[in-house]
Amino acid sequence: MNVYIVEVSKRLAAAGVEVEIFTRATSSELPPSVEMAPGVLVRHVHAGPFEGLSKEELPGQLCAFTSGVLRAEASHEPGWYDLVHSHYWLSGQVGWLAKDRWGVPLVHSAHTLARVKNASLADGDRPEPRARVIGEDQVVSESDSLIANTPDEAAQLITMYGADPARVSTVTPGVDLGRFHPGDRRAARRRFGIRPDADVLLFVGRIQPLKAPDVLVRAAARIIEADPSRRSALEVIVCGGPSGSGLDEPEHLQRLAASLGIADVVRFMPPLPPDDLATLYRAADITVVPSHNESFGLVAVESQACGTPVVAAAVGGLVTAVRDGYSGVLVDGHDPGRYASVLSSLLAEPRRLRTYASGAAAHAASFSWQRTADGLLTVYRDAMAAQNRRLALGVTAV
Repeated sequence: MNVYIVEVSKRLAAAGVEVEIFTRATSSELPPSVEMAPGVLVRHVHAGPFEGLSKEELPGQLCAFTSGVLRAEASHEPGWYDLVHSHYWLSGQVGWLAKDRWGVPLVHSAHTLARVKNASLADGDRPEPRARVIGEDQVVSESDSLIANTPDEAAQLITMYGADPARVSTVTPGVDLGRFHPGDRRAARRRFGIRPDADVLLFVGRIQPLKAPDVLVRAAARIIEADPSRRSALEVIVCGGPSGSGLDEPEHLQRLAASLGIADVVRFMPPLPPDDLATLYRAADITVVPSHNESFGLVAVESQACGTPVVAAAVGGLVTAVRDGYSGVLVDGHDPGRYASVLSSLLAEPRRLRTYASGAAAHAASFSWQRTADGLLTVYRDAMAAQNRRLALGVTAV
């Protein structure tokens, strides 16, 4: 979501839109506001302690955050803001109040949905609380326009949240094609100390049950169990840090790899800056995205943009992000044995893997942040035009 907001904001500003981003301050050293890029102002709102708050604690800071947003607007002449675009349900609650206070349209992007996540929980994962479900229902009802990342998410908003289809627009996220692009694999492997002839399977993302990195670790163990000679060639890289319910057992994956006897095969790396991450994608043979749910699947598109095919779960937005049989393979379910079979067959067929690599780069080229920004501008203009028509008719409620 952070990547989405940053990339889209820069392109909206380049198109002549003045953008202000409100976010919770996480350090006393942060200035009240800072220009992130020309035309993009980031406002750091004091809401709760500066140290990290868990996701469960954030709803308690809604009042403080809303106060900071409304005070910023009050320092300007009336009509300063033309539209509010909220991201995630917590910001949607704030946007709902701002919309009514300022008399402007509210556009909302959920990014993830509680009912969808709860319908596809990993074993042992915690469901999203009822308070979030209620909050999402309210935001969906009060928004003038809802942005879905994929057609699948649009259908979920309509069928699971009762959204008015006329208010739902599908605007697919993008990827920074200037940063994520094919490159020299050997040089990329040298950068990370990876053998030139290794079979490299990569996972990138938050370490939590939802993302299912354990499926890749278990699949790697199955590959070696079926053919012990593969151990010397196989290297599994897990790049990311624990998040969400993954914080309950931050060393779970390391212990799992050890218990399966493949600790020597699995390499753990912390989250990387974008340029280094692009290099890591280029170093891999296959990126594996076995998530139980994804609203889009940015990792899958970034990897493909770097010319690295993807093996992903056939769920949510990944069905859009990965073109099955062209840029990679979509797998039904989360059975490690099934993943092991798919991955083994791909690694054993270099020609097929090269074909998928070409398809991956071509498929990813259809996703760009400029296209995303253009789609959002269309939604914004339509929402503002509808608001003006209502005002002209003397109607203030939607």
